Amino acid sequence: METELYWRAVTTNDQRFDGAFVLGVKTTGIYCKPSCRARLPKRENVDFYGSPEIAEGRGFRACKRCRPREVDAVDPQTAKIIRACEMIEGDEFITLDRLAEGLGVSSFHLQRSFKEIIGVSPKKYAEAKRMERFKEELRGGSEVVDAMYDAGFGSSSRLYEKAGENMGMTPAVYKKGGVGMKINFTIADCELGKLLVARTKRGVCSVTFGDDGDGLFEGLQKEFPNAEIAEDAKDLKNAVDAILQYLAGKNRRLVLPLDLQATAFQLQVWDFLRKIPYGETRSYSEVAEALGDKKKVRAVAQACARNRVAVVIPCHRVVASDGKLSGYRWGVERKRSLLAKEGAVEAKSA
Repeated sequence: METELYWRAVTTNDQRFDGAFVLGVKTTGIYCKPSCRARLPKRENVDFYGSPEIAEGRGFRACKRCRPREVDAVDPQTAKIIRACEMIEGDEFITLDRLAEGLGVSSFHLQRSFKEIIGVSPKKYAEAKRMERFKEELRGGSEVVDAMYDAGFGSSSRLYEKAGENMGMTPAVYKKGGVGMKINFTIADCELGKLLVARTKRGVCSVTFGDDGDGLFEGLQKEFPNAEIAEDAKDLKNAVDAILQYLAGKNRRLVLPLDLQATAFQLQVWDFLRKIPYGETRSYSEVAEALGDKKKVRAVAQACARNRVAVVIPCHRVVASDGKLSGYRWGVERKRSLLAKEGAVEAKSA
């Protein structure tokens, strides 16, 4: 069962998956349909079941709010995409044409509907599955070369290319849980309080605001617990200067090399945020709709919340549908100040 796919459907209340599965919440003993608007449970407290009967057989009772037993059959298109995911799971090198033939649809239709529901193309999904299997092999103690071939990567260059896209560090470093990863950082004063900037040899990995330097440093250590962290103002001078000039309104473009760890969807959201023009904002629903699914508002909000590089990825430019400022991990007042500096109309909202 595609638990990652199903969990994403739950976090976005995706009605298209109603009837495909139900989720049982272990802390409450209740099972719901994916689109249930009840408070989102913690992932570790959720199990997925193929039908209400199976959930009830495990001791769960139906949610009185969403009434999962009253759901009609799963949407046919969604059922085909779930089946496509299962086929890719069984053969990560299966071609688009073979997938389409097995599902009885055209390649064009499958490509479009797969990306609409899953968020990425079948090819990208297969690549993500290979990378996921590779990481599991490493966690299980396999050597990098063995894990590489077991996961279906034909060459080390192909593996390292994909590792850079998906993990933000090399496979060897990942296997050691980040041990050996070197991060330089510095803390500077700015008009929003204290500013911490950190980078690996590949790019900036953290830009955070706070009220005191000790708290910012502790946050960096928590984010990268196994890395070798050292203070080096000289190494970060250019990046810090660029950020300070941006905060002062002297530079409207802030482009820095980044080294980030994220899911494909988070990267998709962050890439869109970087395209929002200076002085403008978008609502969470507008971002979701621009990415192809207006139901993914909650997922967009989560991607914004997980942004670790303030202002470089301008998540402060995303606001509520009514224009109010909320959901900024470095404080609403800082968000308001940033938007006021940029001249965004929404900065006036309470």
